[in-house]
Amino acid sequence: MKIKFLGAAGTVTGSSYLIASGDDKVLVDCGLFQGESYCERDNFAPLPYDPKTIRAVFITHAHIDHTGLLPKLVKAGYAGPIYSTAPTRDFAKELLLDSEDILSREAEQQGQTPLYTAEDVEAAMRLWHTIGYKETVKAGGFEVHFIDAGHIMGSASAVIFAEGKRLVMSGDLGNENPPLIPEGELIPADADYAVIESCYGDRQHEDFGKRREILEDVIENAVKMGGALMIPAFAMERLQELLYEINFLVENRKVPRMPIFIDSPLAIRLTRVYEHYESFMNSEARKFMWQGRRELLNFPGIRLTLTREESRSIEQAPMPKMIIAGSGMSNGGRITYHESLYLPDPKSTLLIVGYQVSGTLGRQIQEGAKEVRIMGKSVKVAARIVSISGYSAHADQPRLLQWLSPARGNLKKVFVTHGEEKVSQDFAAKALNDLAVATEVPHLGEEVVL
Repeated sequence: MKIKFLGAAGTVTGSSYLIASGDDKVLVDCGLFQGESYCERDNFAPLPYDPKTIRAVFITHAHIDHTGLLPKLVKAGYAGPIYSTAPTRDFAKELLLDSEDILSREAEQQGQTPLYTAEDVEAAMRLWHTIGYKETVKAGGFEVHFIDAGHIMGSASAVIFAEGKRLVMSGDLGNENPPLIPEGELIPADADYAVIESCYGDRQHEDFGKRREILEDVIENAVKMGGALMIPAFAMERLQELLYEINFLVENRKVPRMPIFIDSPLAIRLTRVYEHYESFMNSEARKFMWQGRRELLNFPGIRLTLTREESRSIEQAPMPKMIIAGSGMSNGGRITYHESLYLPDPKSTLLIVGYQVSGTLGRQIQEGAKEVRIMGKSVKVAARIVSISGYSAHADQPRLLQWLSPARGNLKKVFVTHGEEKVSQDFAAKALNDLAVATEVPHLGEEVVL
């Protein structure tokens, strides 16, 4: 069995792995490279394999850096099955159509041909099959099943068996005590090889109680200061978790009520998908849904802004106010307009609740830039900047080590991916030292024989 690292090697995005056994080949993930824009150069490179030779594609979860090149794959001739859990399929359709719209506009601005069209997205959806956790699929000489990764609703790690070897692809692993979904499963003890993400492989998140306390303090301070509280939120999972947490704080009288603008049509559509998959929620979230609420977007103070005109009208709303808008790394989307208005205001606050990829506007602000460029204009940064890593949907270093631990006595090699190179190297050294497992940080395009 061989594995080729086609993305997320030495970088955080572009997750894609080609696994071969004899003449049989499968893909795990087929993601977009993301950076300052969606139109990153790597996304336009020819596919490094013949799509017609792939027997099946297995998708660990819906995020665009794991699914964003699927329509390109289909456009290039792939006609086999695409497998994921049911929530992943429904989320992916919304995210891919949104991505196609952004890609088309950016490509036009840069004089490039779009990677694919909405019709290519629809063609990919027609190839999509849904399976449950632990349900085995056979693809040539491969047997594959999913286990719950606990990253976002429907996320999975792929357990692949071929040639008498068991390879586990972590996908993105979830944090401890996630607000909406159950904690993910750990690696099977009989795993021979593992590919593990390392996005937060060099640090530890705040604990569950601490992150809620920080959120409470940020909201209280924003009300006291009388400014705008801006939250660049990933439309998938992070926004829904935040709404759940904010509602908890409001209903328990931990924070005062304030107008909350959900300025993301995509997030609103994705939240409706969440409400459809109550069985994938944890017991606390299901209890919330059972208490006559049924809707995550239904509590006092919430205002949904679907149109661009409604989005711009938020400017006229009195202070204090909370604005939750995409995108999560401030590399596009409606949040950038609000940032252009309120970053220069020392009474306002920008709350960062997710990983910020190197080169993005969000990363520049997080690292202390005093002036940034937004929509072609220079904008001063005088607002308060706060980061909460505890709401990350990614496992931190202790959780990553915990995930590997059940198989520490059986693992022959652990490949560390999906992280900035230094972070991956740091985690690889930590896993070797603490668990006594052999580790390697592969390079982009590298092929390894297992």
